[in-house]
Amino acid sequence: MKTIYCVEDDESIRQLVIYALKNNGFETKGFENGNDLYTELHHTIPDLILLDIMLPGDDGYKILDNIRKNHNTKDIPVIILTAKNSEFDKVKGLDMGADDYISKPFGVMELISRVNAVLRRSLKTDNKDSILSIDNLIVDENKRIVTVDNREVNLTFKEFELLLYLIRNKNMVLSRDKIMNEVWETDFEGESRTVDVHVRTLRLKLGDAGKIIQTIRNVGYKIGG
Repeated sequence: MKTIYCVEDDESIRQLVIYALKNNGFETKGFENGNDLYTELHHTIPDLILLDIMLPGDDGYKILDNIRKNHNTKDIPVIILTAKNSEFDKVKGLDMGADDYISKPFGVMELISRVNAVLRRSLKTDNKDSILSIDNLIVDENKRIVTVDNREVNLTFKEFELLLYLIRNKNMVLSRDKIMNEVWETDFEGESRTVDVHVRTLRLKLGDAGKIIQTIRNVGYKIGG
C-alpha cells in the first residue's frame, strides 16, 4: 500500500484529502506544519507528499527546498496543493522541484488522478540500462542522470520525464496535449500550460543544450538533431 503525507494547516481540507485518499486505497498521514513533517520523515519515507504553500512556520517553498536538499528525501515526488495559483507561483514551485501543481479549489477525482499519475511515473524501470545522447547532452535512463558537457544537471522528476519523452521521440512534433497525456498521464482541459512551464525551466537548466528543444508554433515541441 502506498503511503502519502498531506501537509495542510486547514483541518477541514486536510481531513477531506485524507478521507479521499484512504477511500482510494492509500495509507495517509496529515500534518499541519513543516516541523511535524520533518519529525515523521526521520522515521518513514512516504511514496508522495501533498504540500500546501501557506503554512505556519516554514512555508511550503522552504519545506520543498529542505526535502530536495536532503539525501534521504530528495527523490520523494511532491505535489503542491495550494490557493496560490498565479503563473509566478507555479514556476517558482516547479523550479524548486515540485512534480506537479494543483490549484485550490480542486475536485477530489482530479486530485486522485494526479496522485496516481505521479506515482505511476515515479516507478523506476529496473530492467532498462539505456543511455541516450544528442550532441553534448547525455541522459542515463536507468540512473536518471542528465549531463551536459560532463556536468550533471539537477532535474525534477517531471522535468526528467519530459526530456526523456522528447528524446525518445526525436524529430517528431509533439503537441502539448500529447505531451500532457504521455508525461502527466492526464488530459485535464486547460492544463497544457504546465507543459510550457516545464519546457521553460528545462531549457534554463540545460543551458546551451536547451536549444535542441524546438518550439513548433501553435502546436507544441520537438527535439531535433
